Amino acid sequence: MTEFDPGLQAICLLAVDPQGLGGLCLRGAAGPARDALLATLRRLLPAETPWRRLPLQVDDERLLGGLDLGLSLAAGRPVAQAGLLAEADGGVLLLPMAERVDAGLAAKLASALEQGASRFCVVALDEGQSAEEQLPAGLLERLALIASPAAPDLAAGLAGLSEGQALPFDLAEARQRLARIPYDDATVEALCGTAAALGLQSLRAPWQAWRAACAAAAIAGRDAVTQADAELAARLVLAPRARALPQAQAEAESAQAPEPSASPEPQPSAPEAADASPPEPSEGEQQAQQLQEQMIAAAQAAIPPGLLASLAGVPTKGGAGAGRRGAAARPAQSGRPLASRRGSLRAGSRLDLLATMRAAIPWQRLRMLEREQQGLAPVLGQTSARLLLRRDDFHIKRYRRPNETTTVFVVDASGSQALNRLAEAKGAVELLLADCYVRRDRVALIAFRGEGAEVLLPPTRSLVRARRSLSGLPGGGGTPLAAGIEAAWLLGSSLQSREGGRAVLVFLTDARANIARDGSAGRGAAMQDALAAAQRLRAEGLASVLIDTSPRPQPAAMALAQAMAARYVPLPQGQAAQVYAAVARVG
Repeated sequence: MTEFDPGLQAICLLAVDPQGLGGLCLRGAAGPARDALLATLRRLLPAETPWRRLPLQVDDERLLGGLDLGLSLAAGRPVAQAGLLAEADGGVLLLPMAERVDAGLAAKLASALEQGASRFCVVALDEGQSAEEQLPAGLLERLALIASPAAPDLAAGLAGLSEGQALPFDLAEARQRLARIPYDDATVEALCGTAAALGLQSLRAPWQAWRAACAAAAIAGRDAVTQADAELAARLVLAPRARALPQAQAEAESAQAPEPSASPEPQPSAPEAADASPPEPSEGEQQAQQLQEQMIAAAQAAIPPGLLASLAGVPTKGGAGAGRRGAAARPAQSGRPLASRRGSLRAGSRLDLLATMRAAIPWQRLRMLEREQQGLAPVLGQTSARLLLRRDDFHIKRYRRPNETTTVFVVDASGSQALNRLAEAKGAVELLLADCYVRRDRVALIAFRGEGAEVLLPPTRSLVRARRSLSGLPGGGGTPLAAGIEAAWLLGSSLQSREGGRAVLVFLTDARANIARDGSAGRGAAMQDALAAAQRLRAEGLASVLIDTSPRPQPAAMALAQAMAARYVPLPQGQAAQVYAAVARVG
């Protein structure tokens, strides 16, 4: 198999074991190289292999199967139609523009791949250019292989392979050999260790890597997995999913190791030293450790530049793609269409006629017999009714409209460092306001100092108004942290419950509370009131981030962030751009 192109290697592995690997995620813009890879995959597979293209706006009837409305009306009886998943049984389901797939469609595909009801694989074409435009994590986890199309100068060679050149291996022979490859404990253990070193916690990834290694061995004509097969699997399966660098993990472990004591300890005697020495590893353990180190090096070399930097943020609770698309508080009458549901025709609701007819057609014969038994006259004076509808058949159209997001800055304006924090908040607000013109989002500002909190800037998109409010913000005094959290809780709850939007709370504080909720001084009571307010905020389900502005990360700030289920970001020397980047990951 070719060694220069990961994309070509990935499609060769997928052709040998499509159901075992689940599929392939091809990342990169559309072009001749990607088209040549897809054409090569079609040529590698048998000619009778199904190949179906899945549109993003597919409905449940077309995806999962259901009633064929036209044939049912013509035949006078229910006529079922097969869905795309059934049509792709034993073949390939092509998913273009995969970065735009919504969570519902991704969940249906992931469930079908997990259950194995339809034996197919998914080829997802991901053209996303940023961290926000990615294939949903639930579906990506079930696609073993992740690769990018070849460079443009290699597209011609791939096109020639797909058109006239001989295939690089015998597919039927490779699949027969794949079923005979034995399980290797040492290789699987090394793959698990490699996944752990790259920060992967799921056991699905090392198992997918083992399946890829077996496919690579089958293509090469080997009856067992070798080191080269395991390294190839690590590059194609584990490296693109890496969330940590092995060196960084080793440095973290060394940093956590206890420092040597300054006072010399008594040396043990010779027999005690001999008993305390660790046992020598066996030859098999040494080989397994060496194999794991080589696979880690191979996977690290295949990690794309900048990948770990884009994964530095913690994903939000909504998962990939959830972002700013919160569910509407009240039914929307326009926007992106959703699957219709049964309901009553109330004021403002819109009837989905096709879905209503699909629900009524299967029951027409029984309803006709029922009317004849009851001796009812024909509908509208005709000899027979065309279609008998009942209230339970009504399906109502549904829409989803992107909700407005309001970022609420809750700034600690107390103490001698207030001016620095306010400058950071001002710069972050101005950076966010620049994006509001595009996203139609809003920002708000709450400051707490002295004995209470005050909403200085109600939700707005006006950059001039934000600058004016920030410029006149005073600083100094005590730290009523509980009052600030409660004010943010009230404003965020109002935005989400009454206006139907989404609120993101951003706290800039060192968490050194010294003013209780009743206005009395005392650090103990003030911190207890702050933790109680944080728990109420967590129960409300508001998205939040706590930026610790103290010179060193404080345990009190970490405890407060945990109490409110907020993302904790230590910024001892916060800059406006850093604050903006931290907020953007949550918002």
